[in-house]
Amino acid sequence: MIADPSPLTAVSPEAAYPPADRHHGQRTQAVRTKRYETKYIIPKEMAPKIRECIRPFCELDPYCSGDPPTYINNTLQLDAPTLTLHYAKLWDLADRFKLRVRTYGDPVGDFPVFLEIKNKDHYTILKQRCQIPFDKWGEHLFRDDVIKGIHFDTAKEADSFYQFIRLARQIGARPLMLIRYRRESYISKVDHYARVTLDTGLQYQQTYSWNSWGAGGVWRALDNPMMQTRRHDKELHFSGVVLELKTSHDVPSWMKDMVMTLNLWRMGHCKYSNAIWAESMFRATPWTPEYEIDLLRDI
Repeated sequence: MIADPSPLTAVSPEAAYPPADRHHGQRTQAVRTKRYETKYIIPKEMAPKIRECIRPFCELDPYCSGDPPTYINNTLQLDAPTLTLHYAKLWDLADRFKLRVRTYGDPVGDFPVFLEIKNKDHYTILKQRCQIPFDKWGEHLFRDDVIKGIHFDTAKEADSFYQFIRLARQIGARPLMLIRYRRESYISKVDHYARVTLDTGLQYQQTYSWNSWGAGGVWRALDNPMMQTRRHDKELHFSGVVLELKTSHDVPSWMKDMVMTLNLWRMGHCKYSNAIWAESMFRATPWTPEYEIDLLRDI
């Protein structure tokens, strides 16, 4: 089964980060601001064209390295035992949120842990984000009445932390899925905030562990046509790259030109829900949505 039936006892006790927040290893101030994002699934052969289009306007995230330059993103998704947050996405609720815990690198441990509340109101993204030392993360944060040994530089960052803890306790959230992928990230050098990311090598692992980060588990591929195609979307016949365009306020003209020139087809793509569906099909559980069952019938 996907969800662990034993509930976590509830205890009483979004925001985009600015360009400077790209430094994963440094403490960052939590900021609340609106962000807009669109996602596209593109063939791998199109990635060089994307890089060429954005070259005059963007610079590479300094934490990327290699060829192509990327960094590894490790995300632990929390949800209620009844998959409340997943179903909010499945039913396309206008106002919904996610709880995710993120760190970087492989193996993990060299970077802090970032706690994120990603709230979506129609097409607007609001994120709250704070960071804690890697060794301070764990289940105890959600069971202890008094949280000790964690300090923040600003009141806003402390507020983001306690909002995360409050929401997690309120819905009885616990770890359900690990998502891992390589991110090639570019930041606009001409706009207040604009960002282009290319995600490849998507993998998932079901987990109930707060601290394993995938050690000893089995990773399964998530970037395949079955998981990147929806019945109501344009059909894909390739394992694609997840392209995300993120901006605040007005979309820059160079982004609009790139979308039109390359004839990009916008698609919804939730890595967490895709992982839930993939695991549901693997285990033949009732959480598999109807359109995924239709795909299975055609295999």
